[in-house]
Formats: sequence, C-alpha cells, structure tokens
Amino acid sequence: MSLNFKRVGEGKPIVMLHGLFGSLDNLGSISRELQSQFDVISVDLPDHGRSPHSPSFSYEQYAKQVLDVIELNELEQVSLLGHSMGGKVAMHMALNHPEKISSLIVADIAPVQYQARHNKVFDALKAVQLDKISSRKDAEKAMSQYIEEQGVIQFLLRSLTQTPDGKFAWRFNLDMLMRDYSQLSEGISHPIPYEAPTLFIKGGNSDYITAEHRPVITQLFPNASAKVMQGTGHWLHAEKPGVFAKLVKDFVTTI
Repeated sequence: MSLNFKRVGEGKPIVMLHGLFGSLDNLGSISRELQSQFDVISVDLPDHGRSPHSPSFSYEQYAKQVLDVIELNELEQVSLLGHSMGGKVAMHMALNHPEKISSLIVADIAPVQYQARHNKVFDALKAVQLDKISSRKDAEKAMSQYIEEQGVIQFLLRSLTQTPDGKFAWRFNLDMLMRDYSQLSEGISHPIPYEAPTLFIKGGNSDYITAEHRPVITQLFPNASAKVMQGTGHWLHAEKPGVFAKLVKDFVTTI
C-alpha cells in the first residue's frame, strides 16, 4: 500500500517530508509558496497522517517507501526537503540513493544521535484516554498536565481524528513510535558521502544543529552550505514560511 501524498504545481520536482507526529499538512504553507514554480509532492511518512502503519521503525524502510512514491510519480530525479525526522529520512535517501536525489534540503536536524527529547510529549499523549474522552477539549486538558506550550498541544491535536463510530484515535502510530524511539533518535551514516548540493537550514533559536555537528555534516555532505533563520526555533518553516520558502526557491533554482 502506497504512502499518502499530495502533488501540486509544475516545474522542477520537490519532494517534502514532515517531522515526528506531523503530516504533509504541516508543510502546506511551504507547498503553497512553491507550487507556482515547482512540482511539489508532499508525503505523509509511514505511521503518520493518512499513510499505513508499520510493525517497527526503520529509516531504511521509511526511505524505501518514499522512493516508491517517487517511482509511482514517474520522476527520475527530485530535490528532497525534510524537516526534523523527515530530514533524517531525506539524508538516508540521499546517501543510499544519490542517483534519485538531485539536491538535498535539511531543516533543523543533523545526522547525529540525539538524546531523548520527547518524553513529555509521550507522557502527554498517553494521558489522553481515547476510549473515555468525548471531545478534543478533553484531550487538550489531559495533555496540558505535561505540556505548557499551547502551540505544541495544538500541533499534536491536528493528528487526533474521530472514527466513523465516533471514537477518537491518533493518526500516528503512537505505541510503535514510543517503543522504537531509540531507533528514531539514531544518527545517519554511510561510507560514501553524498556529493550533490545540500542546504542545511537552522532555526536561530534552536539547538538541534550546533557547531559540534559540523564535522559529521561536512564528512557526509561535503557540498553542504548552511543558512540560519534568525528569530525562529525548531518549527522554522511554520514560524516564517515566506523566509523558509525563499531559501528553498533560491537554492533549488541555482542548481
């Protein structure tokens, strides 16, 4: 079964991958900015959005399924953009299938192993008793015991859906993502570097990419450049979509 995706616009193809707990809708504002110049394919990664769930987490399997979407759309080469976890999927694809990826854009993530950063989010999600809540407000109240930021709660609630029988469910595969979180946090490596043009875009207020990560980035992506979006955090594309989209446009059109 193919991943769910949305394709709009015309021009050079750009495939976009969202981050953990997200969906293709998270990149909707960027898609709208790009579609006048590019053929934009936004993908729901496995275990997210309207895509099928997996028995276990694997960057290799995630990458393979995104490659299947590229093949399905009969695209020989694409520019590939990934945010956060989607950035790790994108890096894995570029390193293992460089013939398919003409250029790479990585938003606020490095190819390194990270310490656990989502414990509170998992606690908040598990606090939502799906079989007992009767409204999204109930879910919001349960999560607010663990998460203070309203923006994070509202982001997570975008993946709360109601089944035809009126019950609530998460679109993402919560139990598996929680169980296999250590695999999700792993670094990305490959014996042969990805030589094509690569752009890392960092949120100025985010600590997901630091100076310590530079050696591993340049080792794996020797043709990498970097841009810092001042006044943004990890959700840089949502905070300043116009600035983010311009960086992507300028990068892809110069290749």
